[in-house]
Amino acid sequence: MSFLPRHFLDTLTSSCAVAQGDSLVVAVSGGPDSMALLHLLAGVQGQLCLELSAVWVDHGLRPLETEAERELIAATAAKLNVPFISCQVDVVSFAAEHHLSIEHAARDLRYRALRKVAGARQADYIAVAHTADDQAEEILIRVLRGSGRKGVSGMRVRNADLVRPLLLTEKKELLEWLTAQKISFCLDSSNDDPKYIRNRVRHLLLPFLEKNFDEGIGKSLRKTADSLAMDESLLADLTKTAFSQVIASRSEPGEEKSARLLRQPFCLLHQALQRRVVEQLLWELGGTASYDHIMAVCRTAASGRNKSELHLCRGLRVGVFREYLEFTYPVGHTPWRGRLFT
Repeated sequence: MSFLPRHFLDTLTSSCAVAQGDSLVVAVSGGPDSMALLHLLAGVQGQLCLELSAVWVDHGLRPLETEAERELIAATAAKLNVPFISCQVDVVSFAAEHHLSIEHAARDLRYRALRKVAGARQADYIAVAHTADDQAEEILIRVLRGSGRKGVSGMRVRNADLVRPLLLTEKKELLEWLTAQKISFCLDSSNDDPKYIRNRVRHLLLPFLEKNFDEGIGKSLRKTADSLAMDESLLADLTKTAFSQVIASRSEPGEEKSARLLRQPFCLLHQALQRRVVEQLLWELGGTASYDHIMAVCRTAASGRNKSELHLCRGLRVGVFREYLEFTYPVGHTPWRGRLFT
């Protein structure tokens, strides 16, 4: 067994914790990374008694290319004796309806489709083909967007139902292996479109940094992410404890989402934990956990006047009381101009 398959098997069984007899839905776009992932998984399928399903999602964005991709993946899956499933989503309409970028909408719909298939097939994991190069790009993108420690710590090899067994592998290794194995793949024309931030980072920013600052910038970024990920693990545990101490009540399943945050114990927390608690709370309530909203809640907890209120997005209001902040959706998840207190 050559180095890449051995390294892949070790990552799959150790870091990803995929075990004997597990079922995996494999996201396959037809590009080099995902075709390598499909072949590598098929190569260890017998050894680990894995149940695999190859899933292709048509985003409706490149009609001149998608048929060739579908045919290649279907033929490859048949050759590898792996069931093939195709899904179709309408990214453009979804992006317009939810005011999202095309990239954001495509990602949301893709994972929604993958999880739907995984649920139907009772799969243990969804395998995606992110590489070490993708990790470096993702870290830079998150830095540019002002992400906090958690965001800048990058993607995980395993994150809940997602596994990324190629996340520690550089793309050039995959391309060399694909060439040696004579494995065909498709090239996505949208990967060269500069309107997408990932492409500008990939084709402009990273090459500039490599040329003018450090040829090994990708590895440096990944090392930084690994260090931050260890710190993030500790902070996540501390946040979980703090959250249970300062959130007095939350809505029951089926009820309109609401919560109360106790002001005094919250204000005794370190500011880093305050921000993380508020971020988690806003996520749970379905709000936008932006930096500005998080800081506004923290300031309100510290000095907000009794019977004042804070207007967040999508109809989420924060009522200020002496002992607690109350998070509610008075008229549902929709913007409105009324006041909580008159």
